[in-house]
Order: sequence, then structure tokens, then C-alpha cells
Amino acid sequence: MNRHVKEYLHRGMLFGGFGPIVLGIIFLIHELTGNGLSLSGFELFIAILSTYLLAFVQAGASVFNQIEEWPLAKSLACHFGSIYVAYSLCYLINSWIPFDLLVFLIFTAVFVLVYAVIWLTVYLILKSTSKRMNKTLS
Repeated sequence: MNRHVKEYLHRGMLFGGFGPIVLGIIFLIHELTGNGLSLSGFELFIAILSTYLLAFVQAGASVFNQIEEWPLAKSLACHFGSIYVAYSLCYLINSWIPFDLLVFLIFTAVFVLVYAVIWLTVYLILKSTSKRMNKTLS
């Protein structure tokens, strides 16, 4: 098995459990604020399973940014695509956003914007850090 696939699966399994923990916190907040939830057993099962898979994909996708043979654009595209699909499916399956084209387009626009801001911030921090390190080495 490819070492990157192994690393993807390893990271996913390590951090996948955080999805249901976050879901539990969300349910707790709803309960404490008086906005109790009424879910069927099936809905609860889908929520737990989908948040586990969401966290699994999120953690596993970080391996794309460490495949040195890939150009930056390819690794970002794979990372973005995998987590976009995971988030979209999770949100739609759990009815956290309605299955409506306009709402989905708004979700997509917000997702792309937040993703771009996060990666731009990471890029600028790394660039600044490497500049300082190179200056120190000189």
C-alpha cells in the first residue's frame, strides 16, 4: 500500500473521533440553551457517522500537503476537493443546510472564501518565517 494512503488512513483514524465529540458539544449547547433536539435513532446514527467521516477526511487530507513530488496546486486542489465534498455531504445529509441550490451556492462561496483566507494566512506566515530564518542564516 502506498505510504501516503497509509498516512491518510492513520491520521483519519487518529482524529476521526473528534467529529462525534464536536457533535456532542453542539447537542449539549442546544440542550443548555433550551433549544432541545428531537432526533430519531436513525438521525442520531447518521449525525454520529457523518461527523466521524468528516473529521476522518479532514485529518487525512492533511497528507496531500506533504507529498513533495506534487506541485502546490495539485496538493491544494486535492485537499480542497476532499474536504469540500466531505463538508457538503455532511451538511446536506444532516439537514444543516437545506437542499436548495441558492443556499448551497452561498455555502460554497463561504467555504471557498474561508478556505482561501486560511491558506493565504498560512502562506504569509510561512513566507515570513522562512524569510526570517534565511536572514538569520546569512
